[in-house]
Amino acid sequence: MQTSNDTISDFLARVNNAILAKHSDFIVPKTKSVLAIARILEKRGYFRSVEVVSKKPQDDLKIVLKYFKGESVIRGLKRISKPGRRVYSNSKKIPQTIEGLGLTIISTSKGILTRKEAFEQNVGGEVLCQIW
Repeated sequence: MQTSNDTISDFLARVNNAILAKHSDFIVPKTKSVLAIARILEKRGYFRSVEVVSKKPQDDLKIVLKYFKGESVIRGLKRISKPGRRVYSNSKKIPQTIEGLGLTIISTSKGILTRKEAFEQNVGGEVLCQIW
């Protein structure tokens, strides 16, 4: 299986494709950043579960999507910072999702955090993506 240089965009595309196809779960190559984002989404109730599946030469993640009344709890996702155009923000100016609903995920010096966590810890960083 071929993987992308932009693992976060690849991950978001796989999430979107799985939702559109109404799959209950999907597999994505495991990287530190993808695992951190997936764990945040699991903790916040967007995924039912995230499991590391051992496979040579690289481990994968099995992600089980969460549905409510036949509809995915994820309504949309957007990649903000891209390899060709990096977007950085300080802790006070991190963009909100639509009407404050959803999550903005940031890569900071303290790890990958949500907008709220970055604000509370007073750290800025690269704005990775938004999920609502």
